[in-house]
Amino acid sequence: MKMFCATFLVHLCAVLIVLISSTTATAPTVPWYEDLPAVAMDYKVHIDPGKEDCYFQYVNPGATFFVSFQVLRGGDNMAGFAVRHPSGQIVHPYQWKSQSQYQDQQSTGGYYSICIDNQFSRFADKLVNLYITVVRYDKWEEYTKELEEINLNMEGFTGGLVSVEKNINEMLQYQHQTRGRETRDFNLLEDNNSYVMKWSIAQILIITLTTTVQVYFVRKLFDVKSGGGSGRMKI
Repeated sequence: MKMFCATFLVHLCAVLIVLISSTTATAPTVPWYEDLPAVAMDYKVHIDPGKEDCYFQYVNPGATFFVSFQVLRGGDNMAGFAVRHPSGQIVHPYQWKSQSQYQDQQSTGGYYSICIDNQFSRFADKLVNLYITVVRYDKWEEYTKELEEINLNMEGFTGGLVSVEKNINEMLQYQHQTRGRETRDFNLLEDNNSYVMKWSIAQILIITLTTTVQVYFVRKLFDVKSGGGSGRMKI
């Protein structure tokens, strides 16, 4: 009887483990920010020469998706940038630029693929700034319904909030682009300063070496060797 109970418990545990595993496997993985009304992400990524890196961003159905890229440092300050729709269609084809952006006002939802291509640059790596926002304006309508349920007429207030949210989002995008341009200009100034300093030091060393060699050879020309006096013939 004890052996039968032990065997029954073992089989029961195995069945429960299989059921839990299947439930976990079939449960959809949802990002933690799915229920947020707006998400903004700012990345600085390093792309090796001759390489291509792709990043994936989940966008809720009906949300507004915006992405911009800007090369901050490296080579000619240009790279390839492309965006692929969750359906597989390339909505922003590759273009070799220093900066570019893409926006989908009302997305169908899914994972967007954002790729940065540095294959044309064989020796110079790139530092790229990525700015991504996902805004769900439909969330404000849910807030309006909740307010209506408690008998508050806040449509004008909610509409004002939506307008403020749109303006804030546009200002954040503009500030991001301005910061990116400022960083790129600062890096360019540093590179130019380093270039000028290195060449100046090299020219100083060359001039010093040339002057030393010239002085040495000039002194050689006036160097008189002491010799023995000529003997006199005696009669």
